[in-house]
Amino acid sequence: MDLSRRQLLRFAGAGSAAVLVGASAASSGVFRVPRWSEDPFSLGVASGDPTGDGVVLWTRLAPDPFAPDGLGGMPLRPVSVEYEVAHDEGFRQVVARGSAVATRELAHSVHPEVGGLAPDRWYFYRFRAGSVISPVGRTRTAPLPGQPTARMRFAFASCQSWNSGYYTAYEHMSAEDLDLVVHLGDYIYERGWNRGRVGMAPEPQFQAEAMDLAGYRLRYAQAKAEQPLRAAHAAFPWLVTMDDHEIDNNWAGDSPGLGFDIYRIPAVFRRRRAAAFQAMYEHQPLRIEQMPTGSAMHLHRRYGYGDLAEITMIDTRQYRSKQACGDGNTVIDCTDRFAADRTILGARQRDWLIDGFANSPARWQIIGNQVSMAQADQDAGPVTAVGTDSWDGYVADRNTVLGAAADRGVRNLVVITGDRHQNQAADLRTDYADPESPVVASEFIGTSISSGGDGVDMHDSGRNLLAANPDLKFFNAQRGYVRVELDHNLWRNDFRVVPYIRTPGAPIHTRASFVVQDRIPGVTETSHPDKATPLPAPATTADSPNNGPR
Repeated sequence: MDLSRRQLLRFAGAGSAAVLVGASAASSGVFRVPRWSEDPFSLGVASGDPTGDGVVLWTRLAPDPFAPDGLGGMPLRPVSVEYEVAHDEGFRQVVARGSAVATRELAHSVHPEVGGLAPDRWYFYRFRAGSVISPVGRTRTAPLPGQPTARMRFAFASCQSWNSGYYTAYEHMSAEDLDLVVHLGDYIYERGWNRGRVGMAPEPQFQAEAMDLAGYRLRYAQAKAEQPLRAAHAAFPWLVTMDDHEIDNNWAGDSPGLGFDIYRIPAVFRRRRAAAFQAMYEHQPLRIEQMPTGSAMHLHRRYGYGDLAEITMIDTRQYRSKQACGDGNTVIDCTDRFAADRTILGARQRDWLIDGFANSPARWQIIGNQVSMAQADQDAGPVTAVGTDSWDGYVADRNTVLGAAADRGVRNLVVITGDRHQNQAADLRTDYADPESPVVASEFIGTSISSGGDGVDMHDSGRNLLAANPDLKFFNAQRGYVRVELDHNLWRNDFRVVPYIRTPGAPIHTRASFVVQDRIPGVTETSHPDKATPLPAPATTADSPNNGPR
């Protein structure tokens, strides 16, 4: 089922050439479109990784997205998919057209990379397969590197376990005024569902843990079948990465995680990882640089936004050492976590990250990170009790990265994180063994979209964390996402939460807001909670009928 980059470029070239000579690939008869009995765009549309002159678009043809073989109800042959990009939602001012070839090897997904666009502006896009038109998506190019940029607004999210509840937070996110969405991992969960949402039973193909390509494809189809998620993808460009559940709970480098024993065999785990990476690429708006090669996938990359911000997406899973002192445990006397040769980034990625500190012209340097960087002591007494799946298990790397930020004079460093199913705001120090070491950065951890169920505002574990960690300034365990607005002087961070997700329809409100001031590392709370906002009226942009390409 693997498809090489050379093959992919050959397919893409064939479609592009057909368009260049004046006929679409579909009308040429080379890549014939089947007669559709169901909507082939059932999983929606998306865009991602925008630059100053372009963006990557995405869709997948899947008239039967839950077909147990993972092929989405598609035939074996390639199918041509046309796309358009326009200034207006009615597609009267089309600025780019093209054709991509959807193949069985990539689950009939397409990832056209559109260039030649104007910087810092909104566009609309859509696809066509035969006579069927996709929903309309909206995307935005970035300001050019170094271009004076007054403001940026984005949201970040993570952890969306399907059976835990509804993706209500995405309905609210779609109504926000944002330039970008950042997803920090656990987009799917590999585990088998022995129960569904309240009042629902899982279909048989979801009751076993995802272990092969078909299984992972079905997990992505299950997530993308949710209308709120499709709407959020259609409303904004996304930057995406992975954490552990895209493959196996708490996996680390070449070491499997906590799944079935058979997948602890290295060769078997590599095959599982290759299948999971391929399914991720097939279902996300990723560029060809992110197309996996076997069991490897290049996910760390940078996104610039004029002279205002640079988001560095890092990968804390693929290159890390195995967790210290036993995975999944809270440890007290674990000297191994301080070992100099232990790494969560790998040497090459760590050097690349640190080199970026000195080379970036941006006012705000942002690290898109998967697991908590701040120390999370779970004992309010004299001992330090931490888990080792986060940066607490890789102290040398944490000290190196934060020390380099201080040494290289990073003006404003902010880390955004997922994984925890909690909202947290914390100061970051160069060395937690020295409580007098300087605060050099800020970390905002965003809660889950649905993982963990309805959640609560506060519980005993949260109170304990606040008591044990003086650098932790805020804790909340409800569901939702984080909204960020930044200009040249201020970063404003709003924790947006819903009161429940086990049933649909929850309102949203800002539980707390924090700021980071230019040149002043560390977080400061600023405002009181606002009133709950009900769900917006149904959107028309993403799912309304529309006319075909002209």
